[in-house]
Amino acid sequence: MRTVVWAGLAGILALSNPALALDKVTFGTNWLAEAEHGGYYQAVVDGTYAKYGLDVTILPGGPQANNRLLLATGKIEFYMGGNMIQAFTAVEEKIPTIVVAGDFQKDPQVFMSHPGVGLDKWTDLPKATAFVGKEGLVSFYQWMHSAYGFKEENVRPYTFNAAPFIADKQSIQQGYLTAEPFAVEKEGGFKPNIFLLADEGYSTYATTIETRADLVANKSDLVQRFVDASAVGWYHYLYGDNAQANAAIKKDNPDITDEQIAFSLAKLKEYGIVDSGDTLKLGIGAMTDARMKDFFEQMVKAGVVKADVDYSKSYTLKYVDKGVGLELRPK
Repeated sequence: MRTVVWAGLAGILALSNPALALDKVTFGTNWLAEAEHGGYYQAVVDGTYAKYGLDVTILPGGPQANNRLLLATGKIEFYMGGNMIQAFTAVEEKIPTIVVAGDFQKDPQVFMSHPGVGLDKWTDLPKATAFVGKEGLVSFYQWMHSAYGFKEENVRPYTFNAAPFIADKQSIQQGYLTAEPFAVEKEGGFKPNIFLLADEGYSTYATTIETRADLVANKSDLVQRFVDASAVGWYHYLYGDNAQANAAIKKDNPDITDEQIAFSLAKLKEYGIVDSGDTLKLGIGAMTDARMKDFFEQMVKAGVVKADVDYSKSYTLKYVDKGVGLELRPK
């Protein structure tokens, strides 16, 4: 009994006194620092991770980085996943990683169209020329084909240059809610129509927190603290003073502008990317079995994922849906 009491006291002291030794962990992101990573930077700069007994290093991703490989090989403890397709693939390929939180309730993937040319509704878009990248063509565009009849013969290569879309008013272009619409406004001088795939039924979680199965098995408390602190960081970033977090983002990515950060943050809020739906009761990071099943079935129907993949091994609900941080949302 005495051993149990002292162990409990030690845990309380570790959380209440950051001066004590903190658990060092590295979180690898999947792109250059940006507002879409704001909750994690917030938890670093405002001491939230430290309050949870963690010393967190954020390792930015980018075109030349492979932070997913670093997770799988044990070089880092946590990784920012893009969507659940990657997690399903990991199960198929027997890669021992697992999703422990879905910090974006909606995937920010969008399509844009020119306003006022007959492409103002989602149901208008299948007839348009579609600028789509290679990765998009084999993932979300297959869902668009399966669910809504978009045609591959309409596809033209998207090379992350908005000029062809801007020039062709009868075209649509893929994008990220917080990025390409901003570029089109700047380069094209107009506000494009924005169609968020998530609002049309594309039900994957995005900006997931992934870790390895061995950490779930052997350091479950560490995983729980990282998930909880990250959720709190997101509440603070969305609804509190995020100036220090934005400064840290700009330090890691000197090319990003205050205007881009402000645009991205506004879109995250406007479209409920982080905080909407299930998070209103379950807290940021929420996931459900029903959503996972729905998205898996979408991907099987679209031919993106094989039907015999045991998708239930790609995630766990053990660390989420506890309402952590709900009191921080503005009333």
